[in-house]
This record gives sequence, C-alpha cells and structure tokens, in this order.
Amino acid sequence: MKSDEVDKLIEEALAESQGGRHRKGKSSGDGKTKARQILNIIFMLGALATVVIYFACPEQKMLFFSVGFGSVLVKVAEFFIRFLG
Repeated sequence: MKSDEVDKLIEEALAESQGGRHRKGKSSGDGKTKARQILNIIFMLGALATVVIYFACPEQKMLFFSVGFGSVLVKVAEFFIRFLG
C-alpha cells in the first residue's frame, strides 16, 4: 500500500467514527435529545428535593421515599429513551 492510500483509509475511519455513534442524536432539533434533557432536569430537581426533605423533615419518611422513588423512575425512563430509542 502506498502512504496516500493509508492516509485515505485513516481519514475514512476517522470520519466514520465521528459521524457514527458519537454524533447520533446530538443535533439540537432531535426530539429524543430534548426529552432526555428535560427528564434529566426533572431527575436532578427530584434528587435535590429528596435530599432537602431528608434533612428538613426527617419525620416525613413516606414523602422522602415517594419523591426519591419518583426521581428514580424518571431516570429509568430517560435510560430507556437513551438506550432503546
């Protein structure tokens, strides 16, 4: 093989790796990406609320577990969108 052919193969491999899995779903107009971002924000707010409830109202165990479990369910939904969508 000539060095020009090797360089061309390397460029094609790099372009394929950049245009393949790493860029898939990264466009700003993609609905799945937007949904995942919203679900992640909801999850982070829920996790923060869970920590606040834990320290502010230690006697409210049911509220603590409900908010925490709800946050985890939101994260699981985001997970399924990411890997199955």
